Formats: sequence, C-alpha cells, structure tokens
Amino acid sequence: MSKNYELLQQADFGLGSAREWATESRPAMPQEAVDALSQDVSFVEPTLREEALKLLQRLFLDSKQSSSKAVLFAPIDTSRGCDWLSVLTAKLLAKSVSGSICLAEGNLRSPSLSHALGVDPERGLVDAAQQQGSIKEFARRVGPENLWLLSAGAPAQDAAVLLNSDRMKNRICELRTEFDYLVMNAPPLSGFADALLLGQWLDGVVLVLEANSTRREAAVRIVESLRSANVSVLGAVLNNRTFPIPAAIYKRL
Repeated sequence: MSKNYELLQQADFGLGSAREWATESRPAMPQEAVDALSQDVSFVEPTLREEALKLLQRLFLDSKQSSSKAVLFAPIDTSRGCDWLSVLTAKLLAKSVSGSICLAEGNLRSPSLSHALGVDPERGLVDAAQQQGSIKEFARRVGPENLWLLSAGAPAQDAAVLLNSDRMKNRICELRTEFDYLVMNAPPLSGFADALLLGQWLDGVVLVLEANSTRREAAVRIVESLRSANVSVLGAVLNNRTFPIPAAIYKRL
C-alpha cells in the first residue's frame, strides 16, 4: 500500500459519513494505546500510522457513537492496498483492545491476507463452509496474542455460489459470536458483488479508493448499490494520495 493514504475528505459523491469524519471533533485515543501501537508498527511511516489510528478510532473506538464490531474493507476497482489496510487495521486494533480480533479473508477470488502476514494458507473460510467443527478450528493466532487469522483455505470452485449459501452466512454469524471484533476484506466492487452480500452480515463497509484511478462516477454507482442492498457505508479511505505541494502546507489550506 502507498505511504500516502487518508480518510476521504471529499464527500461530493454521497459518502455522508466521510463528511462527518472531516468536520466532527473527536476525542484523542489514549496515549498508552498510541505508544503501544507506535512500538509495534515502527516500520510504518508516521503519517500513514497517524491516519490508520484515526480510522481505527472512528470505526471501533469512538465513545460518542455506536462503534462497529465487524467491518468489511472493500476496494472499488483494485485490491492493491485494501488487503494491506485490512491487515494494518487488525494489528492496530489488537494492540488497542483486550478483546479477540479475527482478520478474515473475504476475497475468495484472489486471497492474499496469508501472504501479507507471511504464513501458509492452510485451512480457512472455504473449508469451514464445507466442513464441520467450530469456526476457531479453521483459524490461527498470528500475533499479537488476541489476533486470529481466518485465511481463505482451499480454493473456492464457485465463489459466488459459496458466498450465497446458508452455510457461509452461518459461518460469518459464528465469527461474530466467537470473536469480539471482525475485520474482513473483499474483492473489488467493480468486478464482483461479493461485498454487497458480505456487507449485509457485517456492520458496514469501508470503501478503499485509488487516487488518480477510481472514477467518481463508478464510486457513485457503487455507493448507491450498497445502500440499495441495505449495506451501511461507514466511510472511505483514499489510497495513493499525492500532494502537489508539501503535505504540511496542504493541511493548512
């Protein structure tokens, strides 16, 4: 993922929650949480870490409104950056709360979370939807201690049919019961309807847009489709954001 990404400030294509995030004043995250996270993700560029912490707080830790417990990260037209953002969010959340977190692979088309974490895929969500046993039997701890990974597992022969099955719906509901928090990714919305379905079973979707790539018209259509499917749009992240002038000056404008 690019070192430059930010919570989307431009809400002119219908992302009302993004406008709220840009204008509302919110309490700062506890300093001890910030310190712990900074030590754990010291490899992350400071500006990126700052934006990630803002995203984390507004999704999961905002005491002024009902916080989410299960969030889907869905790209508009490319998974590049969305998967990395899902991993970073889950790791930061695991350092910020004492509850259990599951990072689950919802992109059965081209899974990548296991690769991002440097572990073998082994069994995962596809296997859980086809076999018996507790959902935790198909997941593994990846560190910190309260963070679990549920990879895709076996290749999905027909992802659309599998995602539309009652068995898959029951497994997603089981994930929400077994873990305190659920972070899941999805394949691009421009090519697949998977996020429309998965988003109905979670608290909502965070859209991931690529600067200089995602077309405004496409984003508008997708937001309308999500809302028509009764999927909450929690906000958006703009990846690969570049500044024509230094970022410090840009923020003062």
